[in-house]
Amino acid sequence: MAERVFFDEGGVKVTQARFIVPSQTYAMSGVTSVGSLKESPSRRGPIILIIIGFFMAVIRFSAKFAAGGVIGLLMLAGGVAWLWLQKATFWVVLHSASGEARALSSKDGAWVLRVVNAINDAIVARG
Repeated sequence: MAERVFFDEGGVKVTQARFIVPSQTYAMSGVTSVGSLKESPSRRGPIILIIIGFFMAVIRFSAKFAAGGVIGLLMLAGGVAWLWLQKATFWVVLHSASGEARALSSKDGAWVLRVVNAINDAIVARG
């Protein structure tokens, strides 16, 4: 009997017997459950850059040092852009008798959810 494919996209494949990611293959027989995890990026760096840029711009412009003020504004804009461009990382987490493993990550939460649903379907089909 051929393996039933539940998901095959972007180098990731889920069948009744296997979960294949680019760097590893997991046997579905050992997977007891699957879940997802959202990991938010650290905001510390951009916030520090925004604060330093703001104070540098205010102090330099008030002291008539335009070049320093412009640099401060550039730092402020860079910090805001950095903060805005940061995205959360979503993980597929496999649970087995030996523990849990973060098997796959992506910035696309909907895609990770489709992978998780496919693995759930494979677990149910396995019986």
